[in-house]
Amino acid sequence: MTTRVHHTTVDSPVGPLLLTADDDGALTSLSVPGQKNGRTVQEGWRHTPDLFRTAGEQLAAYFAGDLTVFRLDLRTEGSAFREKVWAAIDAVPYGATTSYGEIAARIGASRAAVRAVGGATGANPLLILRPCHRVIGADGSLTGYAGGLPTKVRLLALEGVIEAGPDLTPR
Repeated sequence: MTTRVHHTTVDSPVGPLLLTADDDGALTSLSVPGQKNGRTVQEGWRHTPDLFRTAGEQLAAYFAGDLTVFRLDLRTEGSAFREKVWAAIDAVPYGATTSYGEIAARIGASRAAVRAVGGATGANPLLILRPCHRVIGADGSLTGYAGGLPTKVRLLALEGVIEAGPDLTPR
């Protein structure tokens, strides 16, 4: 049985967000504009905005500063290693950050696995909902983000982690 891909676009302060879900309504991806390896609407996908009503409401509340924890059904598929990394990212609370090395330690991986943790973080299909924007360099630097550094800065500023100027550079 082939599962259909449902999609919609939700407006946000970081631009239009493309959301996809499976037939059960579980979110399978959230892509931001200009995202490296982000999804784009494909032929055969079904535009079913009603399926995403709750996700849209929660995203609006997040961007308004009124929601700190998403309560949505998420479904992604990745290797066992990626799933461990993603679960560790899911555990990073709103308004906090962690490093790639700390994620490696949390999942019981060696210090040498930091690069692989970065790869798994970059492969996260659920930007914003799975808060990989909260993963930063060990020295506090705002390292790469599939959604682009300006988006990462904006999300971290929204969560009160950093101050950003009008040009979206950290202060």
